[in-house]
Amino acid sequence: MTTHYRLLQQLDARFDALIETLHQLQQSLLEEQPRCWMHGVSDHQALEQVHFCLTDLWYLDGQDGRATRSYPGLVACSARLWEDVGQVNQAKLAFSWMIEQLRKEAPQELSEARQQLAQRHTSLHQHLSQEGLARLHLKQAWRQLPGCERPLQQVRFSWYSSGRSIRKITLKEAEYRLQEMNTDAAHIQIQLKKLAHLPPDEPLAQVQKQAPLMRANLFFKTEPGAAAERQAMNVALPLFLLSEDGRLPTFNLPPTEPPAQRTRARRSDNRLEDEPFLPSLRVYRYSRPK
Repeated sequence: MTTHYRLLQQLDARFDALIETLHQLQQSLLEEQPRCWMHGVSDHQALEQVHFCLTDLWYLDGQDGRATRSYPGLVACSARLWEDVGQVNQAKLAFSWMIEQLRKEAPQELSEARQQLAQRHTSLHQHLSQEGLARLHLKQAWRQLPGCERPLQQVRFSWYSSGRSIRKITLKEAEYRLQEMNTDAAHIQIQLKKLAHLPPDEPLAQVQKQAPLMRANLFFKTEPGAAAERQAMNVALPLFLLSEDGRLPTFNLPPTEPPAQRTRARRSDNRLEDEPFLPSLRVYRYSRPK
């Protein structure tokens, strides 16, 4: 048996196991009907939305490959549901590891494998066809279900829309990327000339704005007089809370849409200039000390 064929077989098995655990969690949710809340839908639609988001694993036609669909919410978990959530997360980790092995050893097989995985389950393949969806979205397949097993006093949701990733980029790399563009264009020529006036060792930063995300601030129950404890986490999927009494903690209702403008104050230690030095590449210079 060739290496890539063995890997594909193992990938199929890991995907089967993932779908099985997701279906088991869905079945437990239907049987127990736990209390839940989902952002953007009415209370009577919340459980249906939880059920749906668990197996929303597909790209929409034309969807940006970097984007994932978000389903913030809260679900009160019994011990049984909590165990099912753990089984799902273990299956997701195993599937993610298998994808990484395929990437390393047979990367040419990955694209076809993503398109064929859906056909292993008739119901999923039917859904895929009816909704006009494309291949498997790996990030949505392996992202973990967030959970908290400690008793909570309250949960405060808020939009975080100021996130960005910053990657250092050398002058030579920036020049190479600009030269791959239309060098006859005036704006590219201007940027190349600006680069030519920099010392070759000057550090630059390429900035990518991140999509708005929902953040949950968890406030834990503590003994009287004890210091308050809290934890912040991003919640792209419903947050499963182990609950002895089946109740949800107090929580706020965040706006349906993220704020249009930046709401957080500019950090005092921000070291990048306000305006991009190379707009075509989203490249900034570092601020000079005053």
